[in-house]
Amino acid sequence: MRIILAPMEGVVDHLMREMLTEIGGFDLCITEFVRVVDQLLPKRVFTRLCPELLQDGKTRSGTPVRVQLLGQEPQWLAENAARAVELGSPGVDLNFGCPAKTVNKSKGGAVLLRETEQLYAIVKAVRAAVPKNFPVTAKMRLGYDDTSLTLDNARALYEAGASELTVHARTKSDGYRPPAYWPWIAQIRTVVDIPVIANGEIWQPADAALCREQSNCSDIMLGRGALAQPNLAARIANGGEAMPWPVVLRLLMRYSEFEIAGDKGLYYGNRIKQWFSYLKLQYPEAAGLFAQLRLLRKSTDIVSLLTAELQALD
Repeated sequence: MRIILAPMEGVVDHLMREMLTEIGGFDLCITEFVRVVDQLLPKRVFTRLCPELLQDGKTRSGTPVRVQLLGQEPQWLAENAARAVELGSPGVDLNFGCPAKTVNKSKGGAVLLRETEQLYAIVKAVRAAVPKNFPVTAKMRLGYDDTSLTLDNARALYEAGASELTVHARTKSDGYRPPAYWPWIAQIRTVVDIPVIANGEIWQPADAALCREQSNCSDIMLGRGALAQPNLAARIANGGEAMPWPVVLRLLMRYSEFEIAGDKGLYYGNRIKQWFSYLKLQYPEAAGLFAQLRLLRKSTDIVSLLTAELQALD
């Protein structure tokens, strides 16, 4: 079994990857997407989203980090994929799953699931541009509005040369509403002869076991569940109990220090609030704290609140 950390735009940045992989259980990370439109992007764009490229394409704890690209133009995606690998990414992932309206309006992400031939063209071009010893992978949903093209899309990605396929077991229209339709992934596995990774609604080790059973996949990808429970991957891989709340608080303090130093506090407030929106699903203590934290704007005020909470527990 491999456990992969999902790309989550605006949430799972390199600092979050650093912390979660240090806790353990993850075998691979996928970056937030690099948006490709009509040009070969400069090195700084890749290293900004994936500074791990400057350290052999891995987090400090040694987990490989694969660059993800999002776009619609096969040739530009191919050129940028080749650049990502040249810069040190251990392969390239292609995003056909993002449900964001702004992304879909510009023909990126999940909207491409309406265009099976375009999916094929993109993967074909990227596969031709990337050396054969590097994987070219793809992430898809079950469809845009419905599942009428699910198997055709999966087959197209496979036939175009994808090395493996991650399936978020919902349509774009489903968004993130439960349930995830894991049995659909088992159907996909019957039409492709490459590894398939199951994704969606894995919040607890029991969910992971049921997902693997229903999807007929050995490999899984964790997204929101890994944020709600920071040691979820380690629990799935090795057993054990959920991380205690005081330990989570110390993790939040460490994350705060990293984020404020790294971005000079520019995005810290939004990111910590988003993380709390997931933590409160697992930890009742986070819900009460979030009610106070969401009203704060200054990084210093947020850190002071977290510090006081931690001191109250000690």
